[in-house]
Amino acid sequence: MTGSHAQEEKPMQLGLVGLGRMGFNMRERLRAAGHEVVGYDRNPDVSDSESLADMVSKLSAPRAVWVMVPAGEPTRQTIAELRDLLADGDVVIDGGNSRFSDDTRNAALLAENGIAYLDCGVSGGVWGKDNGYALMVGGDAKDVERVLPIFDALRPEGPREEGFAHAGAVGAGHYAKMIHNGIEYGLMQAYAEGFELLEAAKVIEDVPSVVKAWQRGTVVRSWLLDLLVRALDNDPELDDLRGYVEDSGEGRWTVEEAINLAVPAPVISAALFARFRSRQDDSPAMRAVASLRNQFGGHAVQSAGPTSGSGSTQG
Repeated sequence: MTGSHAQEEKPMQLGLVGLGRMGFNMRERLRAAGHEVVGYDRNPDVSDSESLADMVSKLSAPRAVWVMVPAGEPTRQTIAELRDLLADGDVVIDGGNSRFSDDTRNAALLAENGIAYLDCGVSGGVWGKDNGYALMVGGDAKDVERVLPIFDALRPEGPREEGFAHAGAVGAGHYAKMIHNGIEYGLMQAYAEGFELLEAAKVIEDVPSVVKAWQRGTVVRSWLLDLLVRALDNDPELDDLRGYVEDSGEGRWTVEEAINLAVPAPVISAALFARFRSRQDDSPAMRAVASLRNQFGGHAVQSAGPTSGSGSTQG
């Protein structure tokens, strides 16, 4: 299916819990495609409902509710509350970044009341409203088919298989998104290290122009590269930001799965550890390295005070 696919589908009604940066834009994209969306958020300025119960009361059975709240306890609490508000024949879609191992529990909890469950990995960030979202779904095929008009409205224009995948049973959607984000860690780290090398090289006089020249015709071109160019256009030396990088969980889980499955993932692992290093103003490990170099070779060290040592830097 190509072209204006969302307009060809029969309009649906959807409850959407969580109207933050992504949820808000998803609501707008769905409404633009002709679907009715009843949203709930704790922020009354963006919410269509006074409470979760009020949102459910505005939906016609059989109901479909998409949960777009932070992973972990907020999602688990929302799922538990929906179990008591919804009924047999309804379906809940978790579109947040939940750990895949939570999905089996959530599905079992909802199944007690005859409520179906789908887990959906969503990629697209703040640009998804206009560009569409890549969707990776886990769950029963009949439940996926039932809400396909919603998935079609959210995914990018073009062939369905290039922006949507029914990845497998419950848990498969979030597992696929976890691996997607692990790959993303590695790609971002490679671009970042290349940027630092260009910055450090005296022979390079215009780093932003070099990075921009990679956007067409090279094997390293990508949307991430386009976003790096955009950042450099606004801040050519990227010195307006502190180099402190959080991780949202998926990178850690990917490395844990690599260990569990005995699959070597050195690039993703190194990218994750680089994020940990970014949070240290002064690395204890590197202080130990400096101390050892000084002990065995008499190499110069730098004090933690305002002045620093000098001498050989080899070894």
